Amino acid sequence: MACKHVDSTELRVPTPAQSVYREDCTQCFDSIDDPDGLNVCLHCFNGGCCAERNHAKLHHQSTKHPLVLNIQRSRKKIKREEPPQKVSKLAIAAETEADRYDTRTEVRCYECGVGDIDKQSGKLPIVVDGVLKANTFAKQAEVQAWEQEITPCDHTLCVEQEQGRQIASQDLGHCSMCDLKENLWLCLQCGNLGCGRQQFGGVGGNSHALKHTELTSHAVAVKLGSLTPDGTADIYCYACNEERTDPELAAHLAHWGINISEREKTEKSLTEMQIEQNLRWEFSMTTEDGKELKPIFGEGFTGLKNLGNSCYLASVLQCLFSIPAFAHRYFHPGELPPSTSSPAEDLETQMRKIADGLLSGRYSYPDSDVIASEDSPYIPHQKGLAPAMLKHLIGRGHEEFSTMRQQDAFELLLHLLKLITRSPHSSPVEDPVKIFRFVMEQRLQCNSCNKVRYRSDEQDNISIPVPVRRRLRVINSDQPGEKPKDEFEPVTLKECLDIFTGAEEVELTCPACNSKAGFTKRSLFKTFPDVLAVNARRFELVNWVPTKLDVPVIVDDEPFDLDVYKSSGQQDGEELLPEDSDMSASAQFMPNEVALGQLEAMGFPRVRCEKALYATGNTDADTAMNWLFSHMEDADIDVPLELESPVSGTASSSVNPESLEMMGAMGISAPQARKALKETGGDLERAVDWVFSHPNDQGDFGDDANDNSEKTDSESAMAGRSELPARFRLRSIVCHKGGSIHAGHYVAFTRKSIPNEASEAWVLYNDEKVVKAVDVEEMKKFAYVYFFHRA
Repeated sequence: MACKHVDSTELRVPTPAQSVYREDCTQCFDSIDDPDGLNVCLHCFNGGCCAERNHAKLHHQSTKHPLVLNIQRSRKKIKREEPPQKVSKLAIAAETEADRYDTRTEVRCYECGVGDIDKQSGKLPIVVDGVLKANTFAKQAEVQAWEQEITPCDHTLCVEQEQGRQIASQDLGHCSMCDLKENLWLCLQCGNLGCGRQQFGGVGGNSHALKHTELTSHAVAVKLGSLTPDGTADIYCYACNEERTDPELAAHLAHWGINISEREKTEKSLTEMQIEQNLRWEFSMTTEDGKELKPIFGEGFTGLKNLGNSCYLASVLQCLFSIPAFAHRYFHPGELPPSTSSPAEDLETQMRKIADGLLSGRYSYPDSDVIASEDSPYIPHQKGLAPAMLKHLIGRGHEEFSTMRQQDAFELLLHLLKLITRSPHSSPVEDPVKIFRFVMEQRLQCNSCNKVRYRSDEQDNISIPVPVRRRLRVINSDQPGEKPKDEFEPVTLKECLDIFTGAEEVELTCPACNSKAGFTKRSLFKTFPDVLAVNARRFELVNWVPTKLDVPVIVDDEPFDLDVYKSSGQQDGEELLPEDSDMSASAQFMPNEVALGQLEAMGFPRVRCEKALYATGNTDADTAMNWLFSHMEDADIDVPLELESPVSGTASSSVNPESLEMMGAMGISAPQARKALKETGGDLERAVDWVFSHPNDQGDFGDDANDNSEKTDSESAMAGRSELPARFRLRSIVCHKGGSIHAGHYVAFTRKSIPNEASEAWVLYNDEKVVKAVDVEEMKKFAYVYFFHRA
């Protein structure tokens, strides 16, 4: 068929930097594997479905781009006698896409109304070939995210080696402090050979390389088993606590008589072991009698593919979209998608896409490409949806979430909630994050004069400390090589909440009586949310690495009351401290309570935690922890935070006009900007964060508001609800297996109605696998994030 657009000047081969959306539609999860295939715009490379929803036609109507390449792909049938093995990043498969799929393409023109256009006409040959050979968007994003830039540091660039010698081959065979023969690290400074840390070695380790560093301050070591003839190897700097590179590695090894060109790699690298470990974590998918759990299909039972360490995202999304407010906000099956020129880059579009994918049931059916034999125990699960576009959008510009490394699911939850709140919510729809918001009221009372001060802070989660009570496990005498492993006494959720809301002593000078006796501080709920997100902190620092502790927390399925944790507010007879008085210079800065608690749970002293949070904008524990690691050697690291007090209260009553203007340029209203700057002592970065963490605060209207009689009503609106009883019931959890939140595997459990069952039951979402759960009671004890709904 002929078409006049095949020679258009707008037709160009996609550049390496351009995203080509040729796997699934940018507005739904229909894909090239569906019978009608996918239409890829040959002008901007947007992918659009062409079945009954026909998002490709909507794209043409809004952009007037006429030509599309229709791609239809069908899987070559395979017969499987056993469950498939997980794909490993370490394996290089010779099998190509052509070996797995049959692919058919056709060029169509919307404007001319013709199909099956000759692909050899005009510019089509090079453009079509470019589209088919280009990395898909998902692959392009994955490649970019996996590119971890490992750089040299001062310690590797300036290694001062001691007098050289030829290290005998027999001395390279085992650790100098034990008999371990694998996971061996050579100190480049003195030639000592020590075993690595067990959590990194994968095959065991007694941390003797680290012990050597602590005794000698020698920082740089190379893993012998990772050496390759082309000069690559695992190089670790214990001073930086980071993987590094050494441009002079060959010379540094030759100093000890090691010829790198003659070495062969015998062990996996740190990156390879982390990938393998993350892929190895499995949650039980069988019943007690060994039968595989039966998959569940239908509306609300759709799984998500693991994109490579993306289970932290999948588990959070499953929990969020089991909440009615999120379904109501983003699931609109009868409506047209939002009008946008770049749907893949639009958060509203991608959130609606994921809502439709998870809730519609449209994609929840057994994988038709797998045919199990009658005698096979394997039950085909669904293919699962790949949330590549949403993952890319959430992580864009974020130092951690933009990578393919495993991340903290709780930190991802907070980051996602912040992005959702910042996005537009035009009437009549509302920000769904409001269901998480509530107000905590902090009460400070002078231990000398008993005067008090109340402070209210809006939050969308709590992070509760889990008390650690160890009990040593008895080791079986038949296994003499086994090391004792700590076990922990179980604790109740109530005990954790009691600690979280309990009184604590703080060192402050009373402005009313000048006493240095300190204050008693306690935080209680002023209001309660509709959904309470709770993070259970079970961590401690081991060799300066945050390590998860398996402390069981007992949580009942039945509703429970939080009434006892509600603040009573100011009582009759209580005398308030003067509002304009300074508790102390440093009291002008109030650390993020959640982040502060997380850092303290890791073992950092409170003084260091407060200093780190102040230095990093008071945002999150991860950023503050990185600051702490890089400032451990500061001479004043343990000196309490001291800030200059404002003179005569001017800082609290005026703001910098330039800062006000800069925040206005960001789209922040003047009243909000004014109040944020006052609340944060004029710190611009922290003021911006304050605005987004207090989206319902109307701000400070200045002197003009004095005559506004309605001001009190608008400012008195608080997040959450104060009425009692405040009864909550557990509805979903995010669980984690592994020794670190940055490794291992995350899954989600939600309580919901299951087809053909009379009562609600717990459902397990393990990546693309969705099954009725059988071990929820055990999983609840070790959950990382709990979602309690108000009953």
